[in-house]
Amino acid sequence: METSIIPLEKRFRGYLPVVIDIETAGFNPKKNALLEIAAVIVELNSDGNLVITERHSAHILPFKNSELDPAALKFTGIDPYHPFRMAIEEKDALELIFKPIKAAIKRNHCTKAILVGHNPAFDISFLNAAAHRSVIKKNPFHPFSTFDTATLGGLAYEQTVLAKVAKAAGLHWESDKAHSALYDAEKTAELFCMIINRWKYLESLDKTDKTQSEELEESQESE
Repeated sequence: METSIIPLEKRFRGYLPVVIDIETAGFNPKKNALLEIAAVIVELNSDGNLVITERHSAHILPFKNSELDPAALKFTGIDPYHPFRMAIEEKDALELIFKPIKAAIKRNHCTKAILVGHNPAFDISFLNAAAHRSVIKKNPFHPFSTFDTATLGGLAYEQTVLAKVAKAAGLHWESDKAHSALYDAEKTAELFCMIINRWKYLESLDKTDKTQSEELEESQESE
């Protein structure tokens, strides 16, 4: 079964999929602190399948005058000022994350990154707010377009909660590691790659069936 490999520069309108997960101290991107960010870059392997190629993450110090919702901190289990977090300033964290993403965009001949997330409206709103606060002019991400693995999971596996989608897809899931930005980003990336690669495989089956059907018709007509 032969399938042509479509380069990333042509696969998603020229956008590079980058999985982002963010942990915060609340739900308001303008008021509540961004505490963790993780980025997982996916690229094509030699078979034309999407695979994880890079992982980057950072713990972040709350920005000046930010608000910390106790309920959000209890949910994530994050102590924003714990010394072992090795947290850095928000702008430094974004620059740390954006640098390898920009390099991946360049080597794949893409125009921008597109954020992949589980219910990504939350992540992109905090990412955009943080980039604005940090006066980062060259944000590599499309400002509003995203890919949502909750929607894709509902389509492919009839589940929308990340843990349930991952389990339905046969992925290993450790509940005690959930709500860590890097762990959730990695699982979201694994899920995204699995769904995209599965679709590619199903398309190749359709093309093979169509070709065989056409060959059979031609054979019957020539008899």
